[in-house]
Amino acid sequence: MEKIMEVKNISFSYEKDSPEIFENITFNIEKGDVLCILGPNGIGKTTLIKCLNGLHEINNGKILLNKKNIKTLSFKEISKMIGYIPQGHIPSFPFSVFDVVLMGRTPYINLSAAPKEKDLTITENALKNIGIYHLKDKPYTNLSGGERQLVFLARVLAQEPDLLILDEPTSHLDFGNQIKLLEILENLSKLGLAIVMSSHFPDHAFISCNKVAIMKNKKFIDFGTPEDVITEENLKKAYGINVKLINFEDRKVCIPLKTNLNLNLENFKKI
Repeated sequence: MEKIMEVKNISFSYEKDSPEIFENITFNIEKGDVLCILGPNGIGKTTLIKCLNGLHEINNGKILLNKKNIKTLSFKEISKMIGYIPQGHIPSFPFSVFDVVLMGRTPYINLSAAPKEKDLTITENALKNIGIYHLKDKPYTNLSGGERQLVFLARVLAQEPDLLILDEPTSHLDFGNQIKLLEILENLSKLGLAIVMSSHFPDHAFISCNKVAIMKNKKFIDFGTPEDVITEENLKKAYGINVKLINFEDRKVCIPLKTNLNLNLENFKKI
């Protein structure tokens, strides 16, 4: 399979002499892969994501994007190959949904030029493929959180990237929109788009991913298929709680077990 991204022994720290956030991370992403990076809060998933798309410069190792070192690529060149959706995005201006998605064509449009017919057609197709064409004239600021996430997904698809990187894309979505987004990602991967996403929900990897990494103690403690990596033992190592895996219909479901935490409530006063 065609390798879209090769990550070779990368490490990162915010300051030269400060402790590394992660170290010796190695993996490959091929065309059509969907990789889910799991791990507890504060472990460095977002930092790793920002290194993969060039927002942070790694200290050691190498990241190859379509066999080119990402350090040698301009932001515009990276934007043509990687579509990125951060954890949260607060709308500032009431642009129409169509205009927000059209902004995804920025890497292909000169600052002094107007969008071409091709750019408008690609924007329309992105809206239709995500199933939100009916929202095209609505102000982006008036949309729900789930609708905004789908608009942003359409926007990065308008970039026509080879790789889509999402930082916890389902964290602010309800159950229904979580599943819809995961199914969209699964369908996009079948069209050849490579996807990397971080998540707090191990269940999601069973729905749409063919590769999983669990991040803990500055490294990947396991990497492979969901069936091999998402085990009760690995989840306990990562999250510090017991988890039960249950087979339900055509996939596995992760159920966290109660910790029976004993709290001393004597010092709490009723208001």
